[in-house]
Amino acid sequence: MTDSTESLIASLAEGMEPIAPASRPLALFIKWLAGSLAYMAIMLLYFGLRRDLPLHLHAPLYLAETGLLACLVVTSGISAVTLSFPDLYQRRWAVFTPVLPLLLFLATLYLEWLHDSPPAPEPPHGMDCLLCISMFSVLPAAWLMLLLRRQASTHYYLAGGIALLAATSIGCLTLRLSEDTDSIAHLIKWHYLPMVGFSILGLWLGRKLLKW
Repeated sequence: MTDSTESLIASLAEGMEPIAPASRPLALFIKWLAGSLAYMAIMLLYFGLRRDLPLHLHAPLYLAETGLLACLVVTSGISAVTLSFPDLYQRRWAVFTPVLPLLLFLATLYLEWLHDSPPAPEPPHGMDCLLCISMFSVLPAAWLMLLLRRQASTHYYLAGGIALLAATSIGCLTLRLSEDTDSIAHLIKWHYLPMVGFSILGLWLGRKLLKW
């Protein structure tokens, strides 16, 4: 009986390739962030930094806005890779890390709205901003989706939505460092509302690309 069992095991194992263990969430996140930051640096080298950036480095609300965008990149990236594990890598709290930066970011936009008096003139290139954000976000989004697809997520809707939130946060941060405008109405309409739209699109993409 023992010999037949061992023979059966040997026959089943014959020709099977060993499966590499899944990467840790932190390793996945660092891999994605490193590639995305490299792409962001290339885009900023090509398009250049805004001419008045040194002055804005002394503006508290601008620093808060861009700093919280950077926090959204980090926290939503961590959340997305955590969601790619069926058991959330036993770190359910990591899924909710974008909540606080997002609330603080919305509060900062509200303060900027209150302080925008008289309102700064809106630039005429609104659609161009949307196209730039899409271009700045597409490779980070594709890279993160590819990494998540290699996992075994059972939370593919949420993983896809937060993945695109992370990618578009990079796109918005890149454009905020490059574009010479401070119209809060323009920023909300052409920079930050598209983040919501892309995140909703990510829910659909998560179902299409991450379901297994």
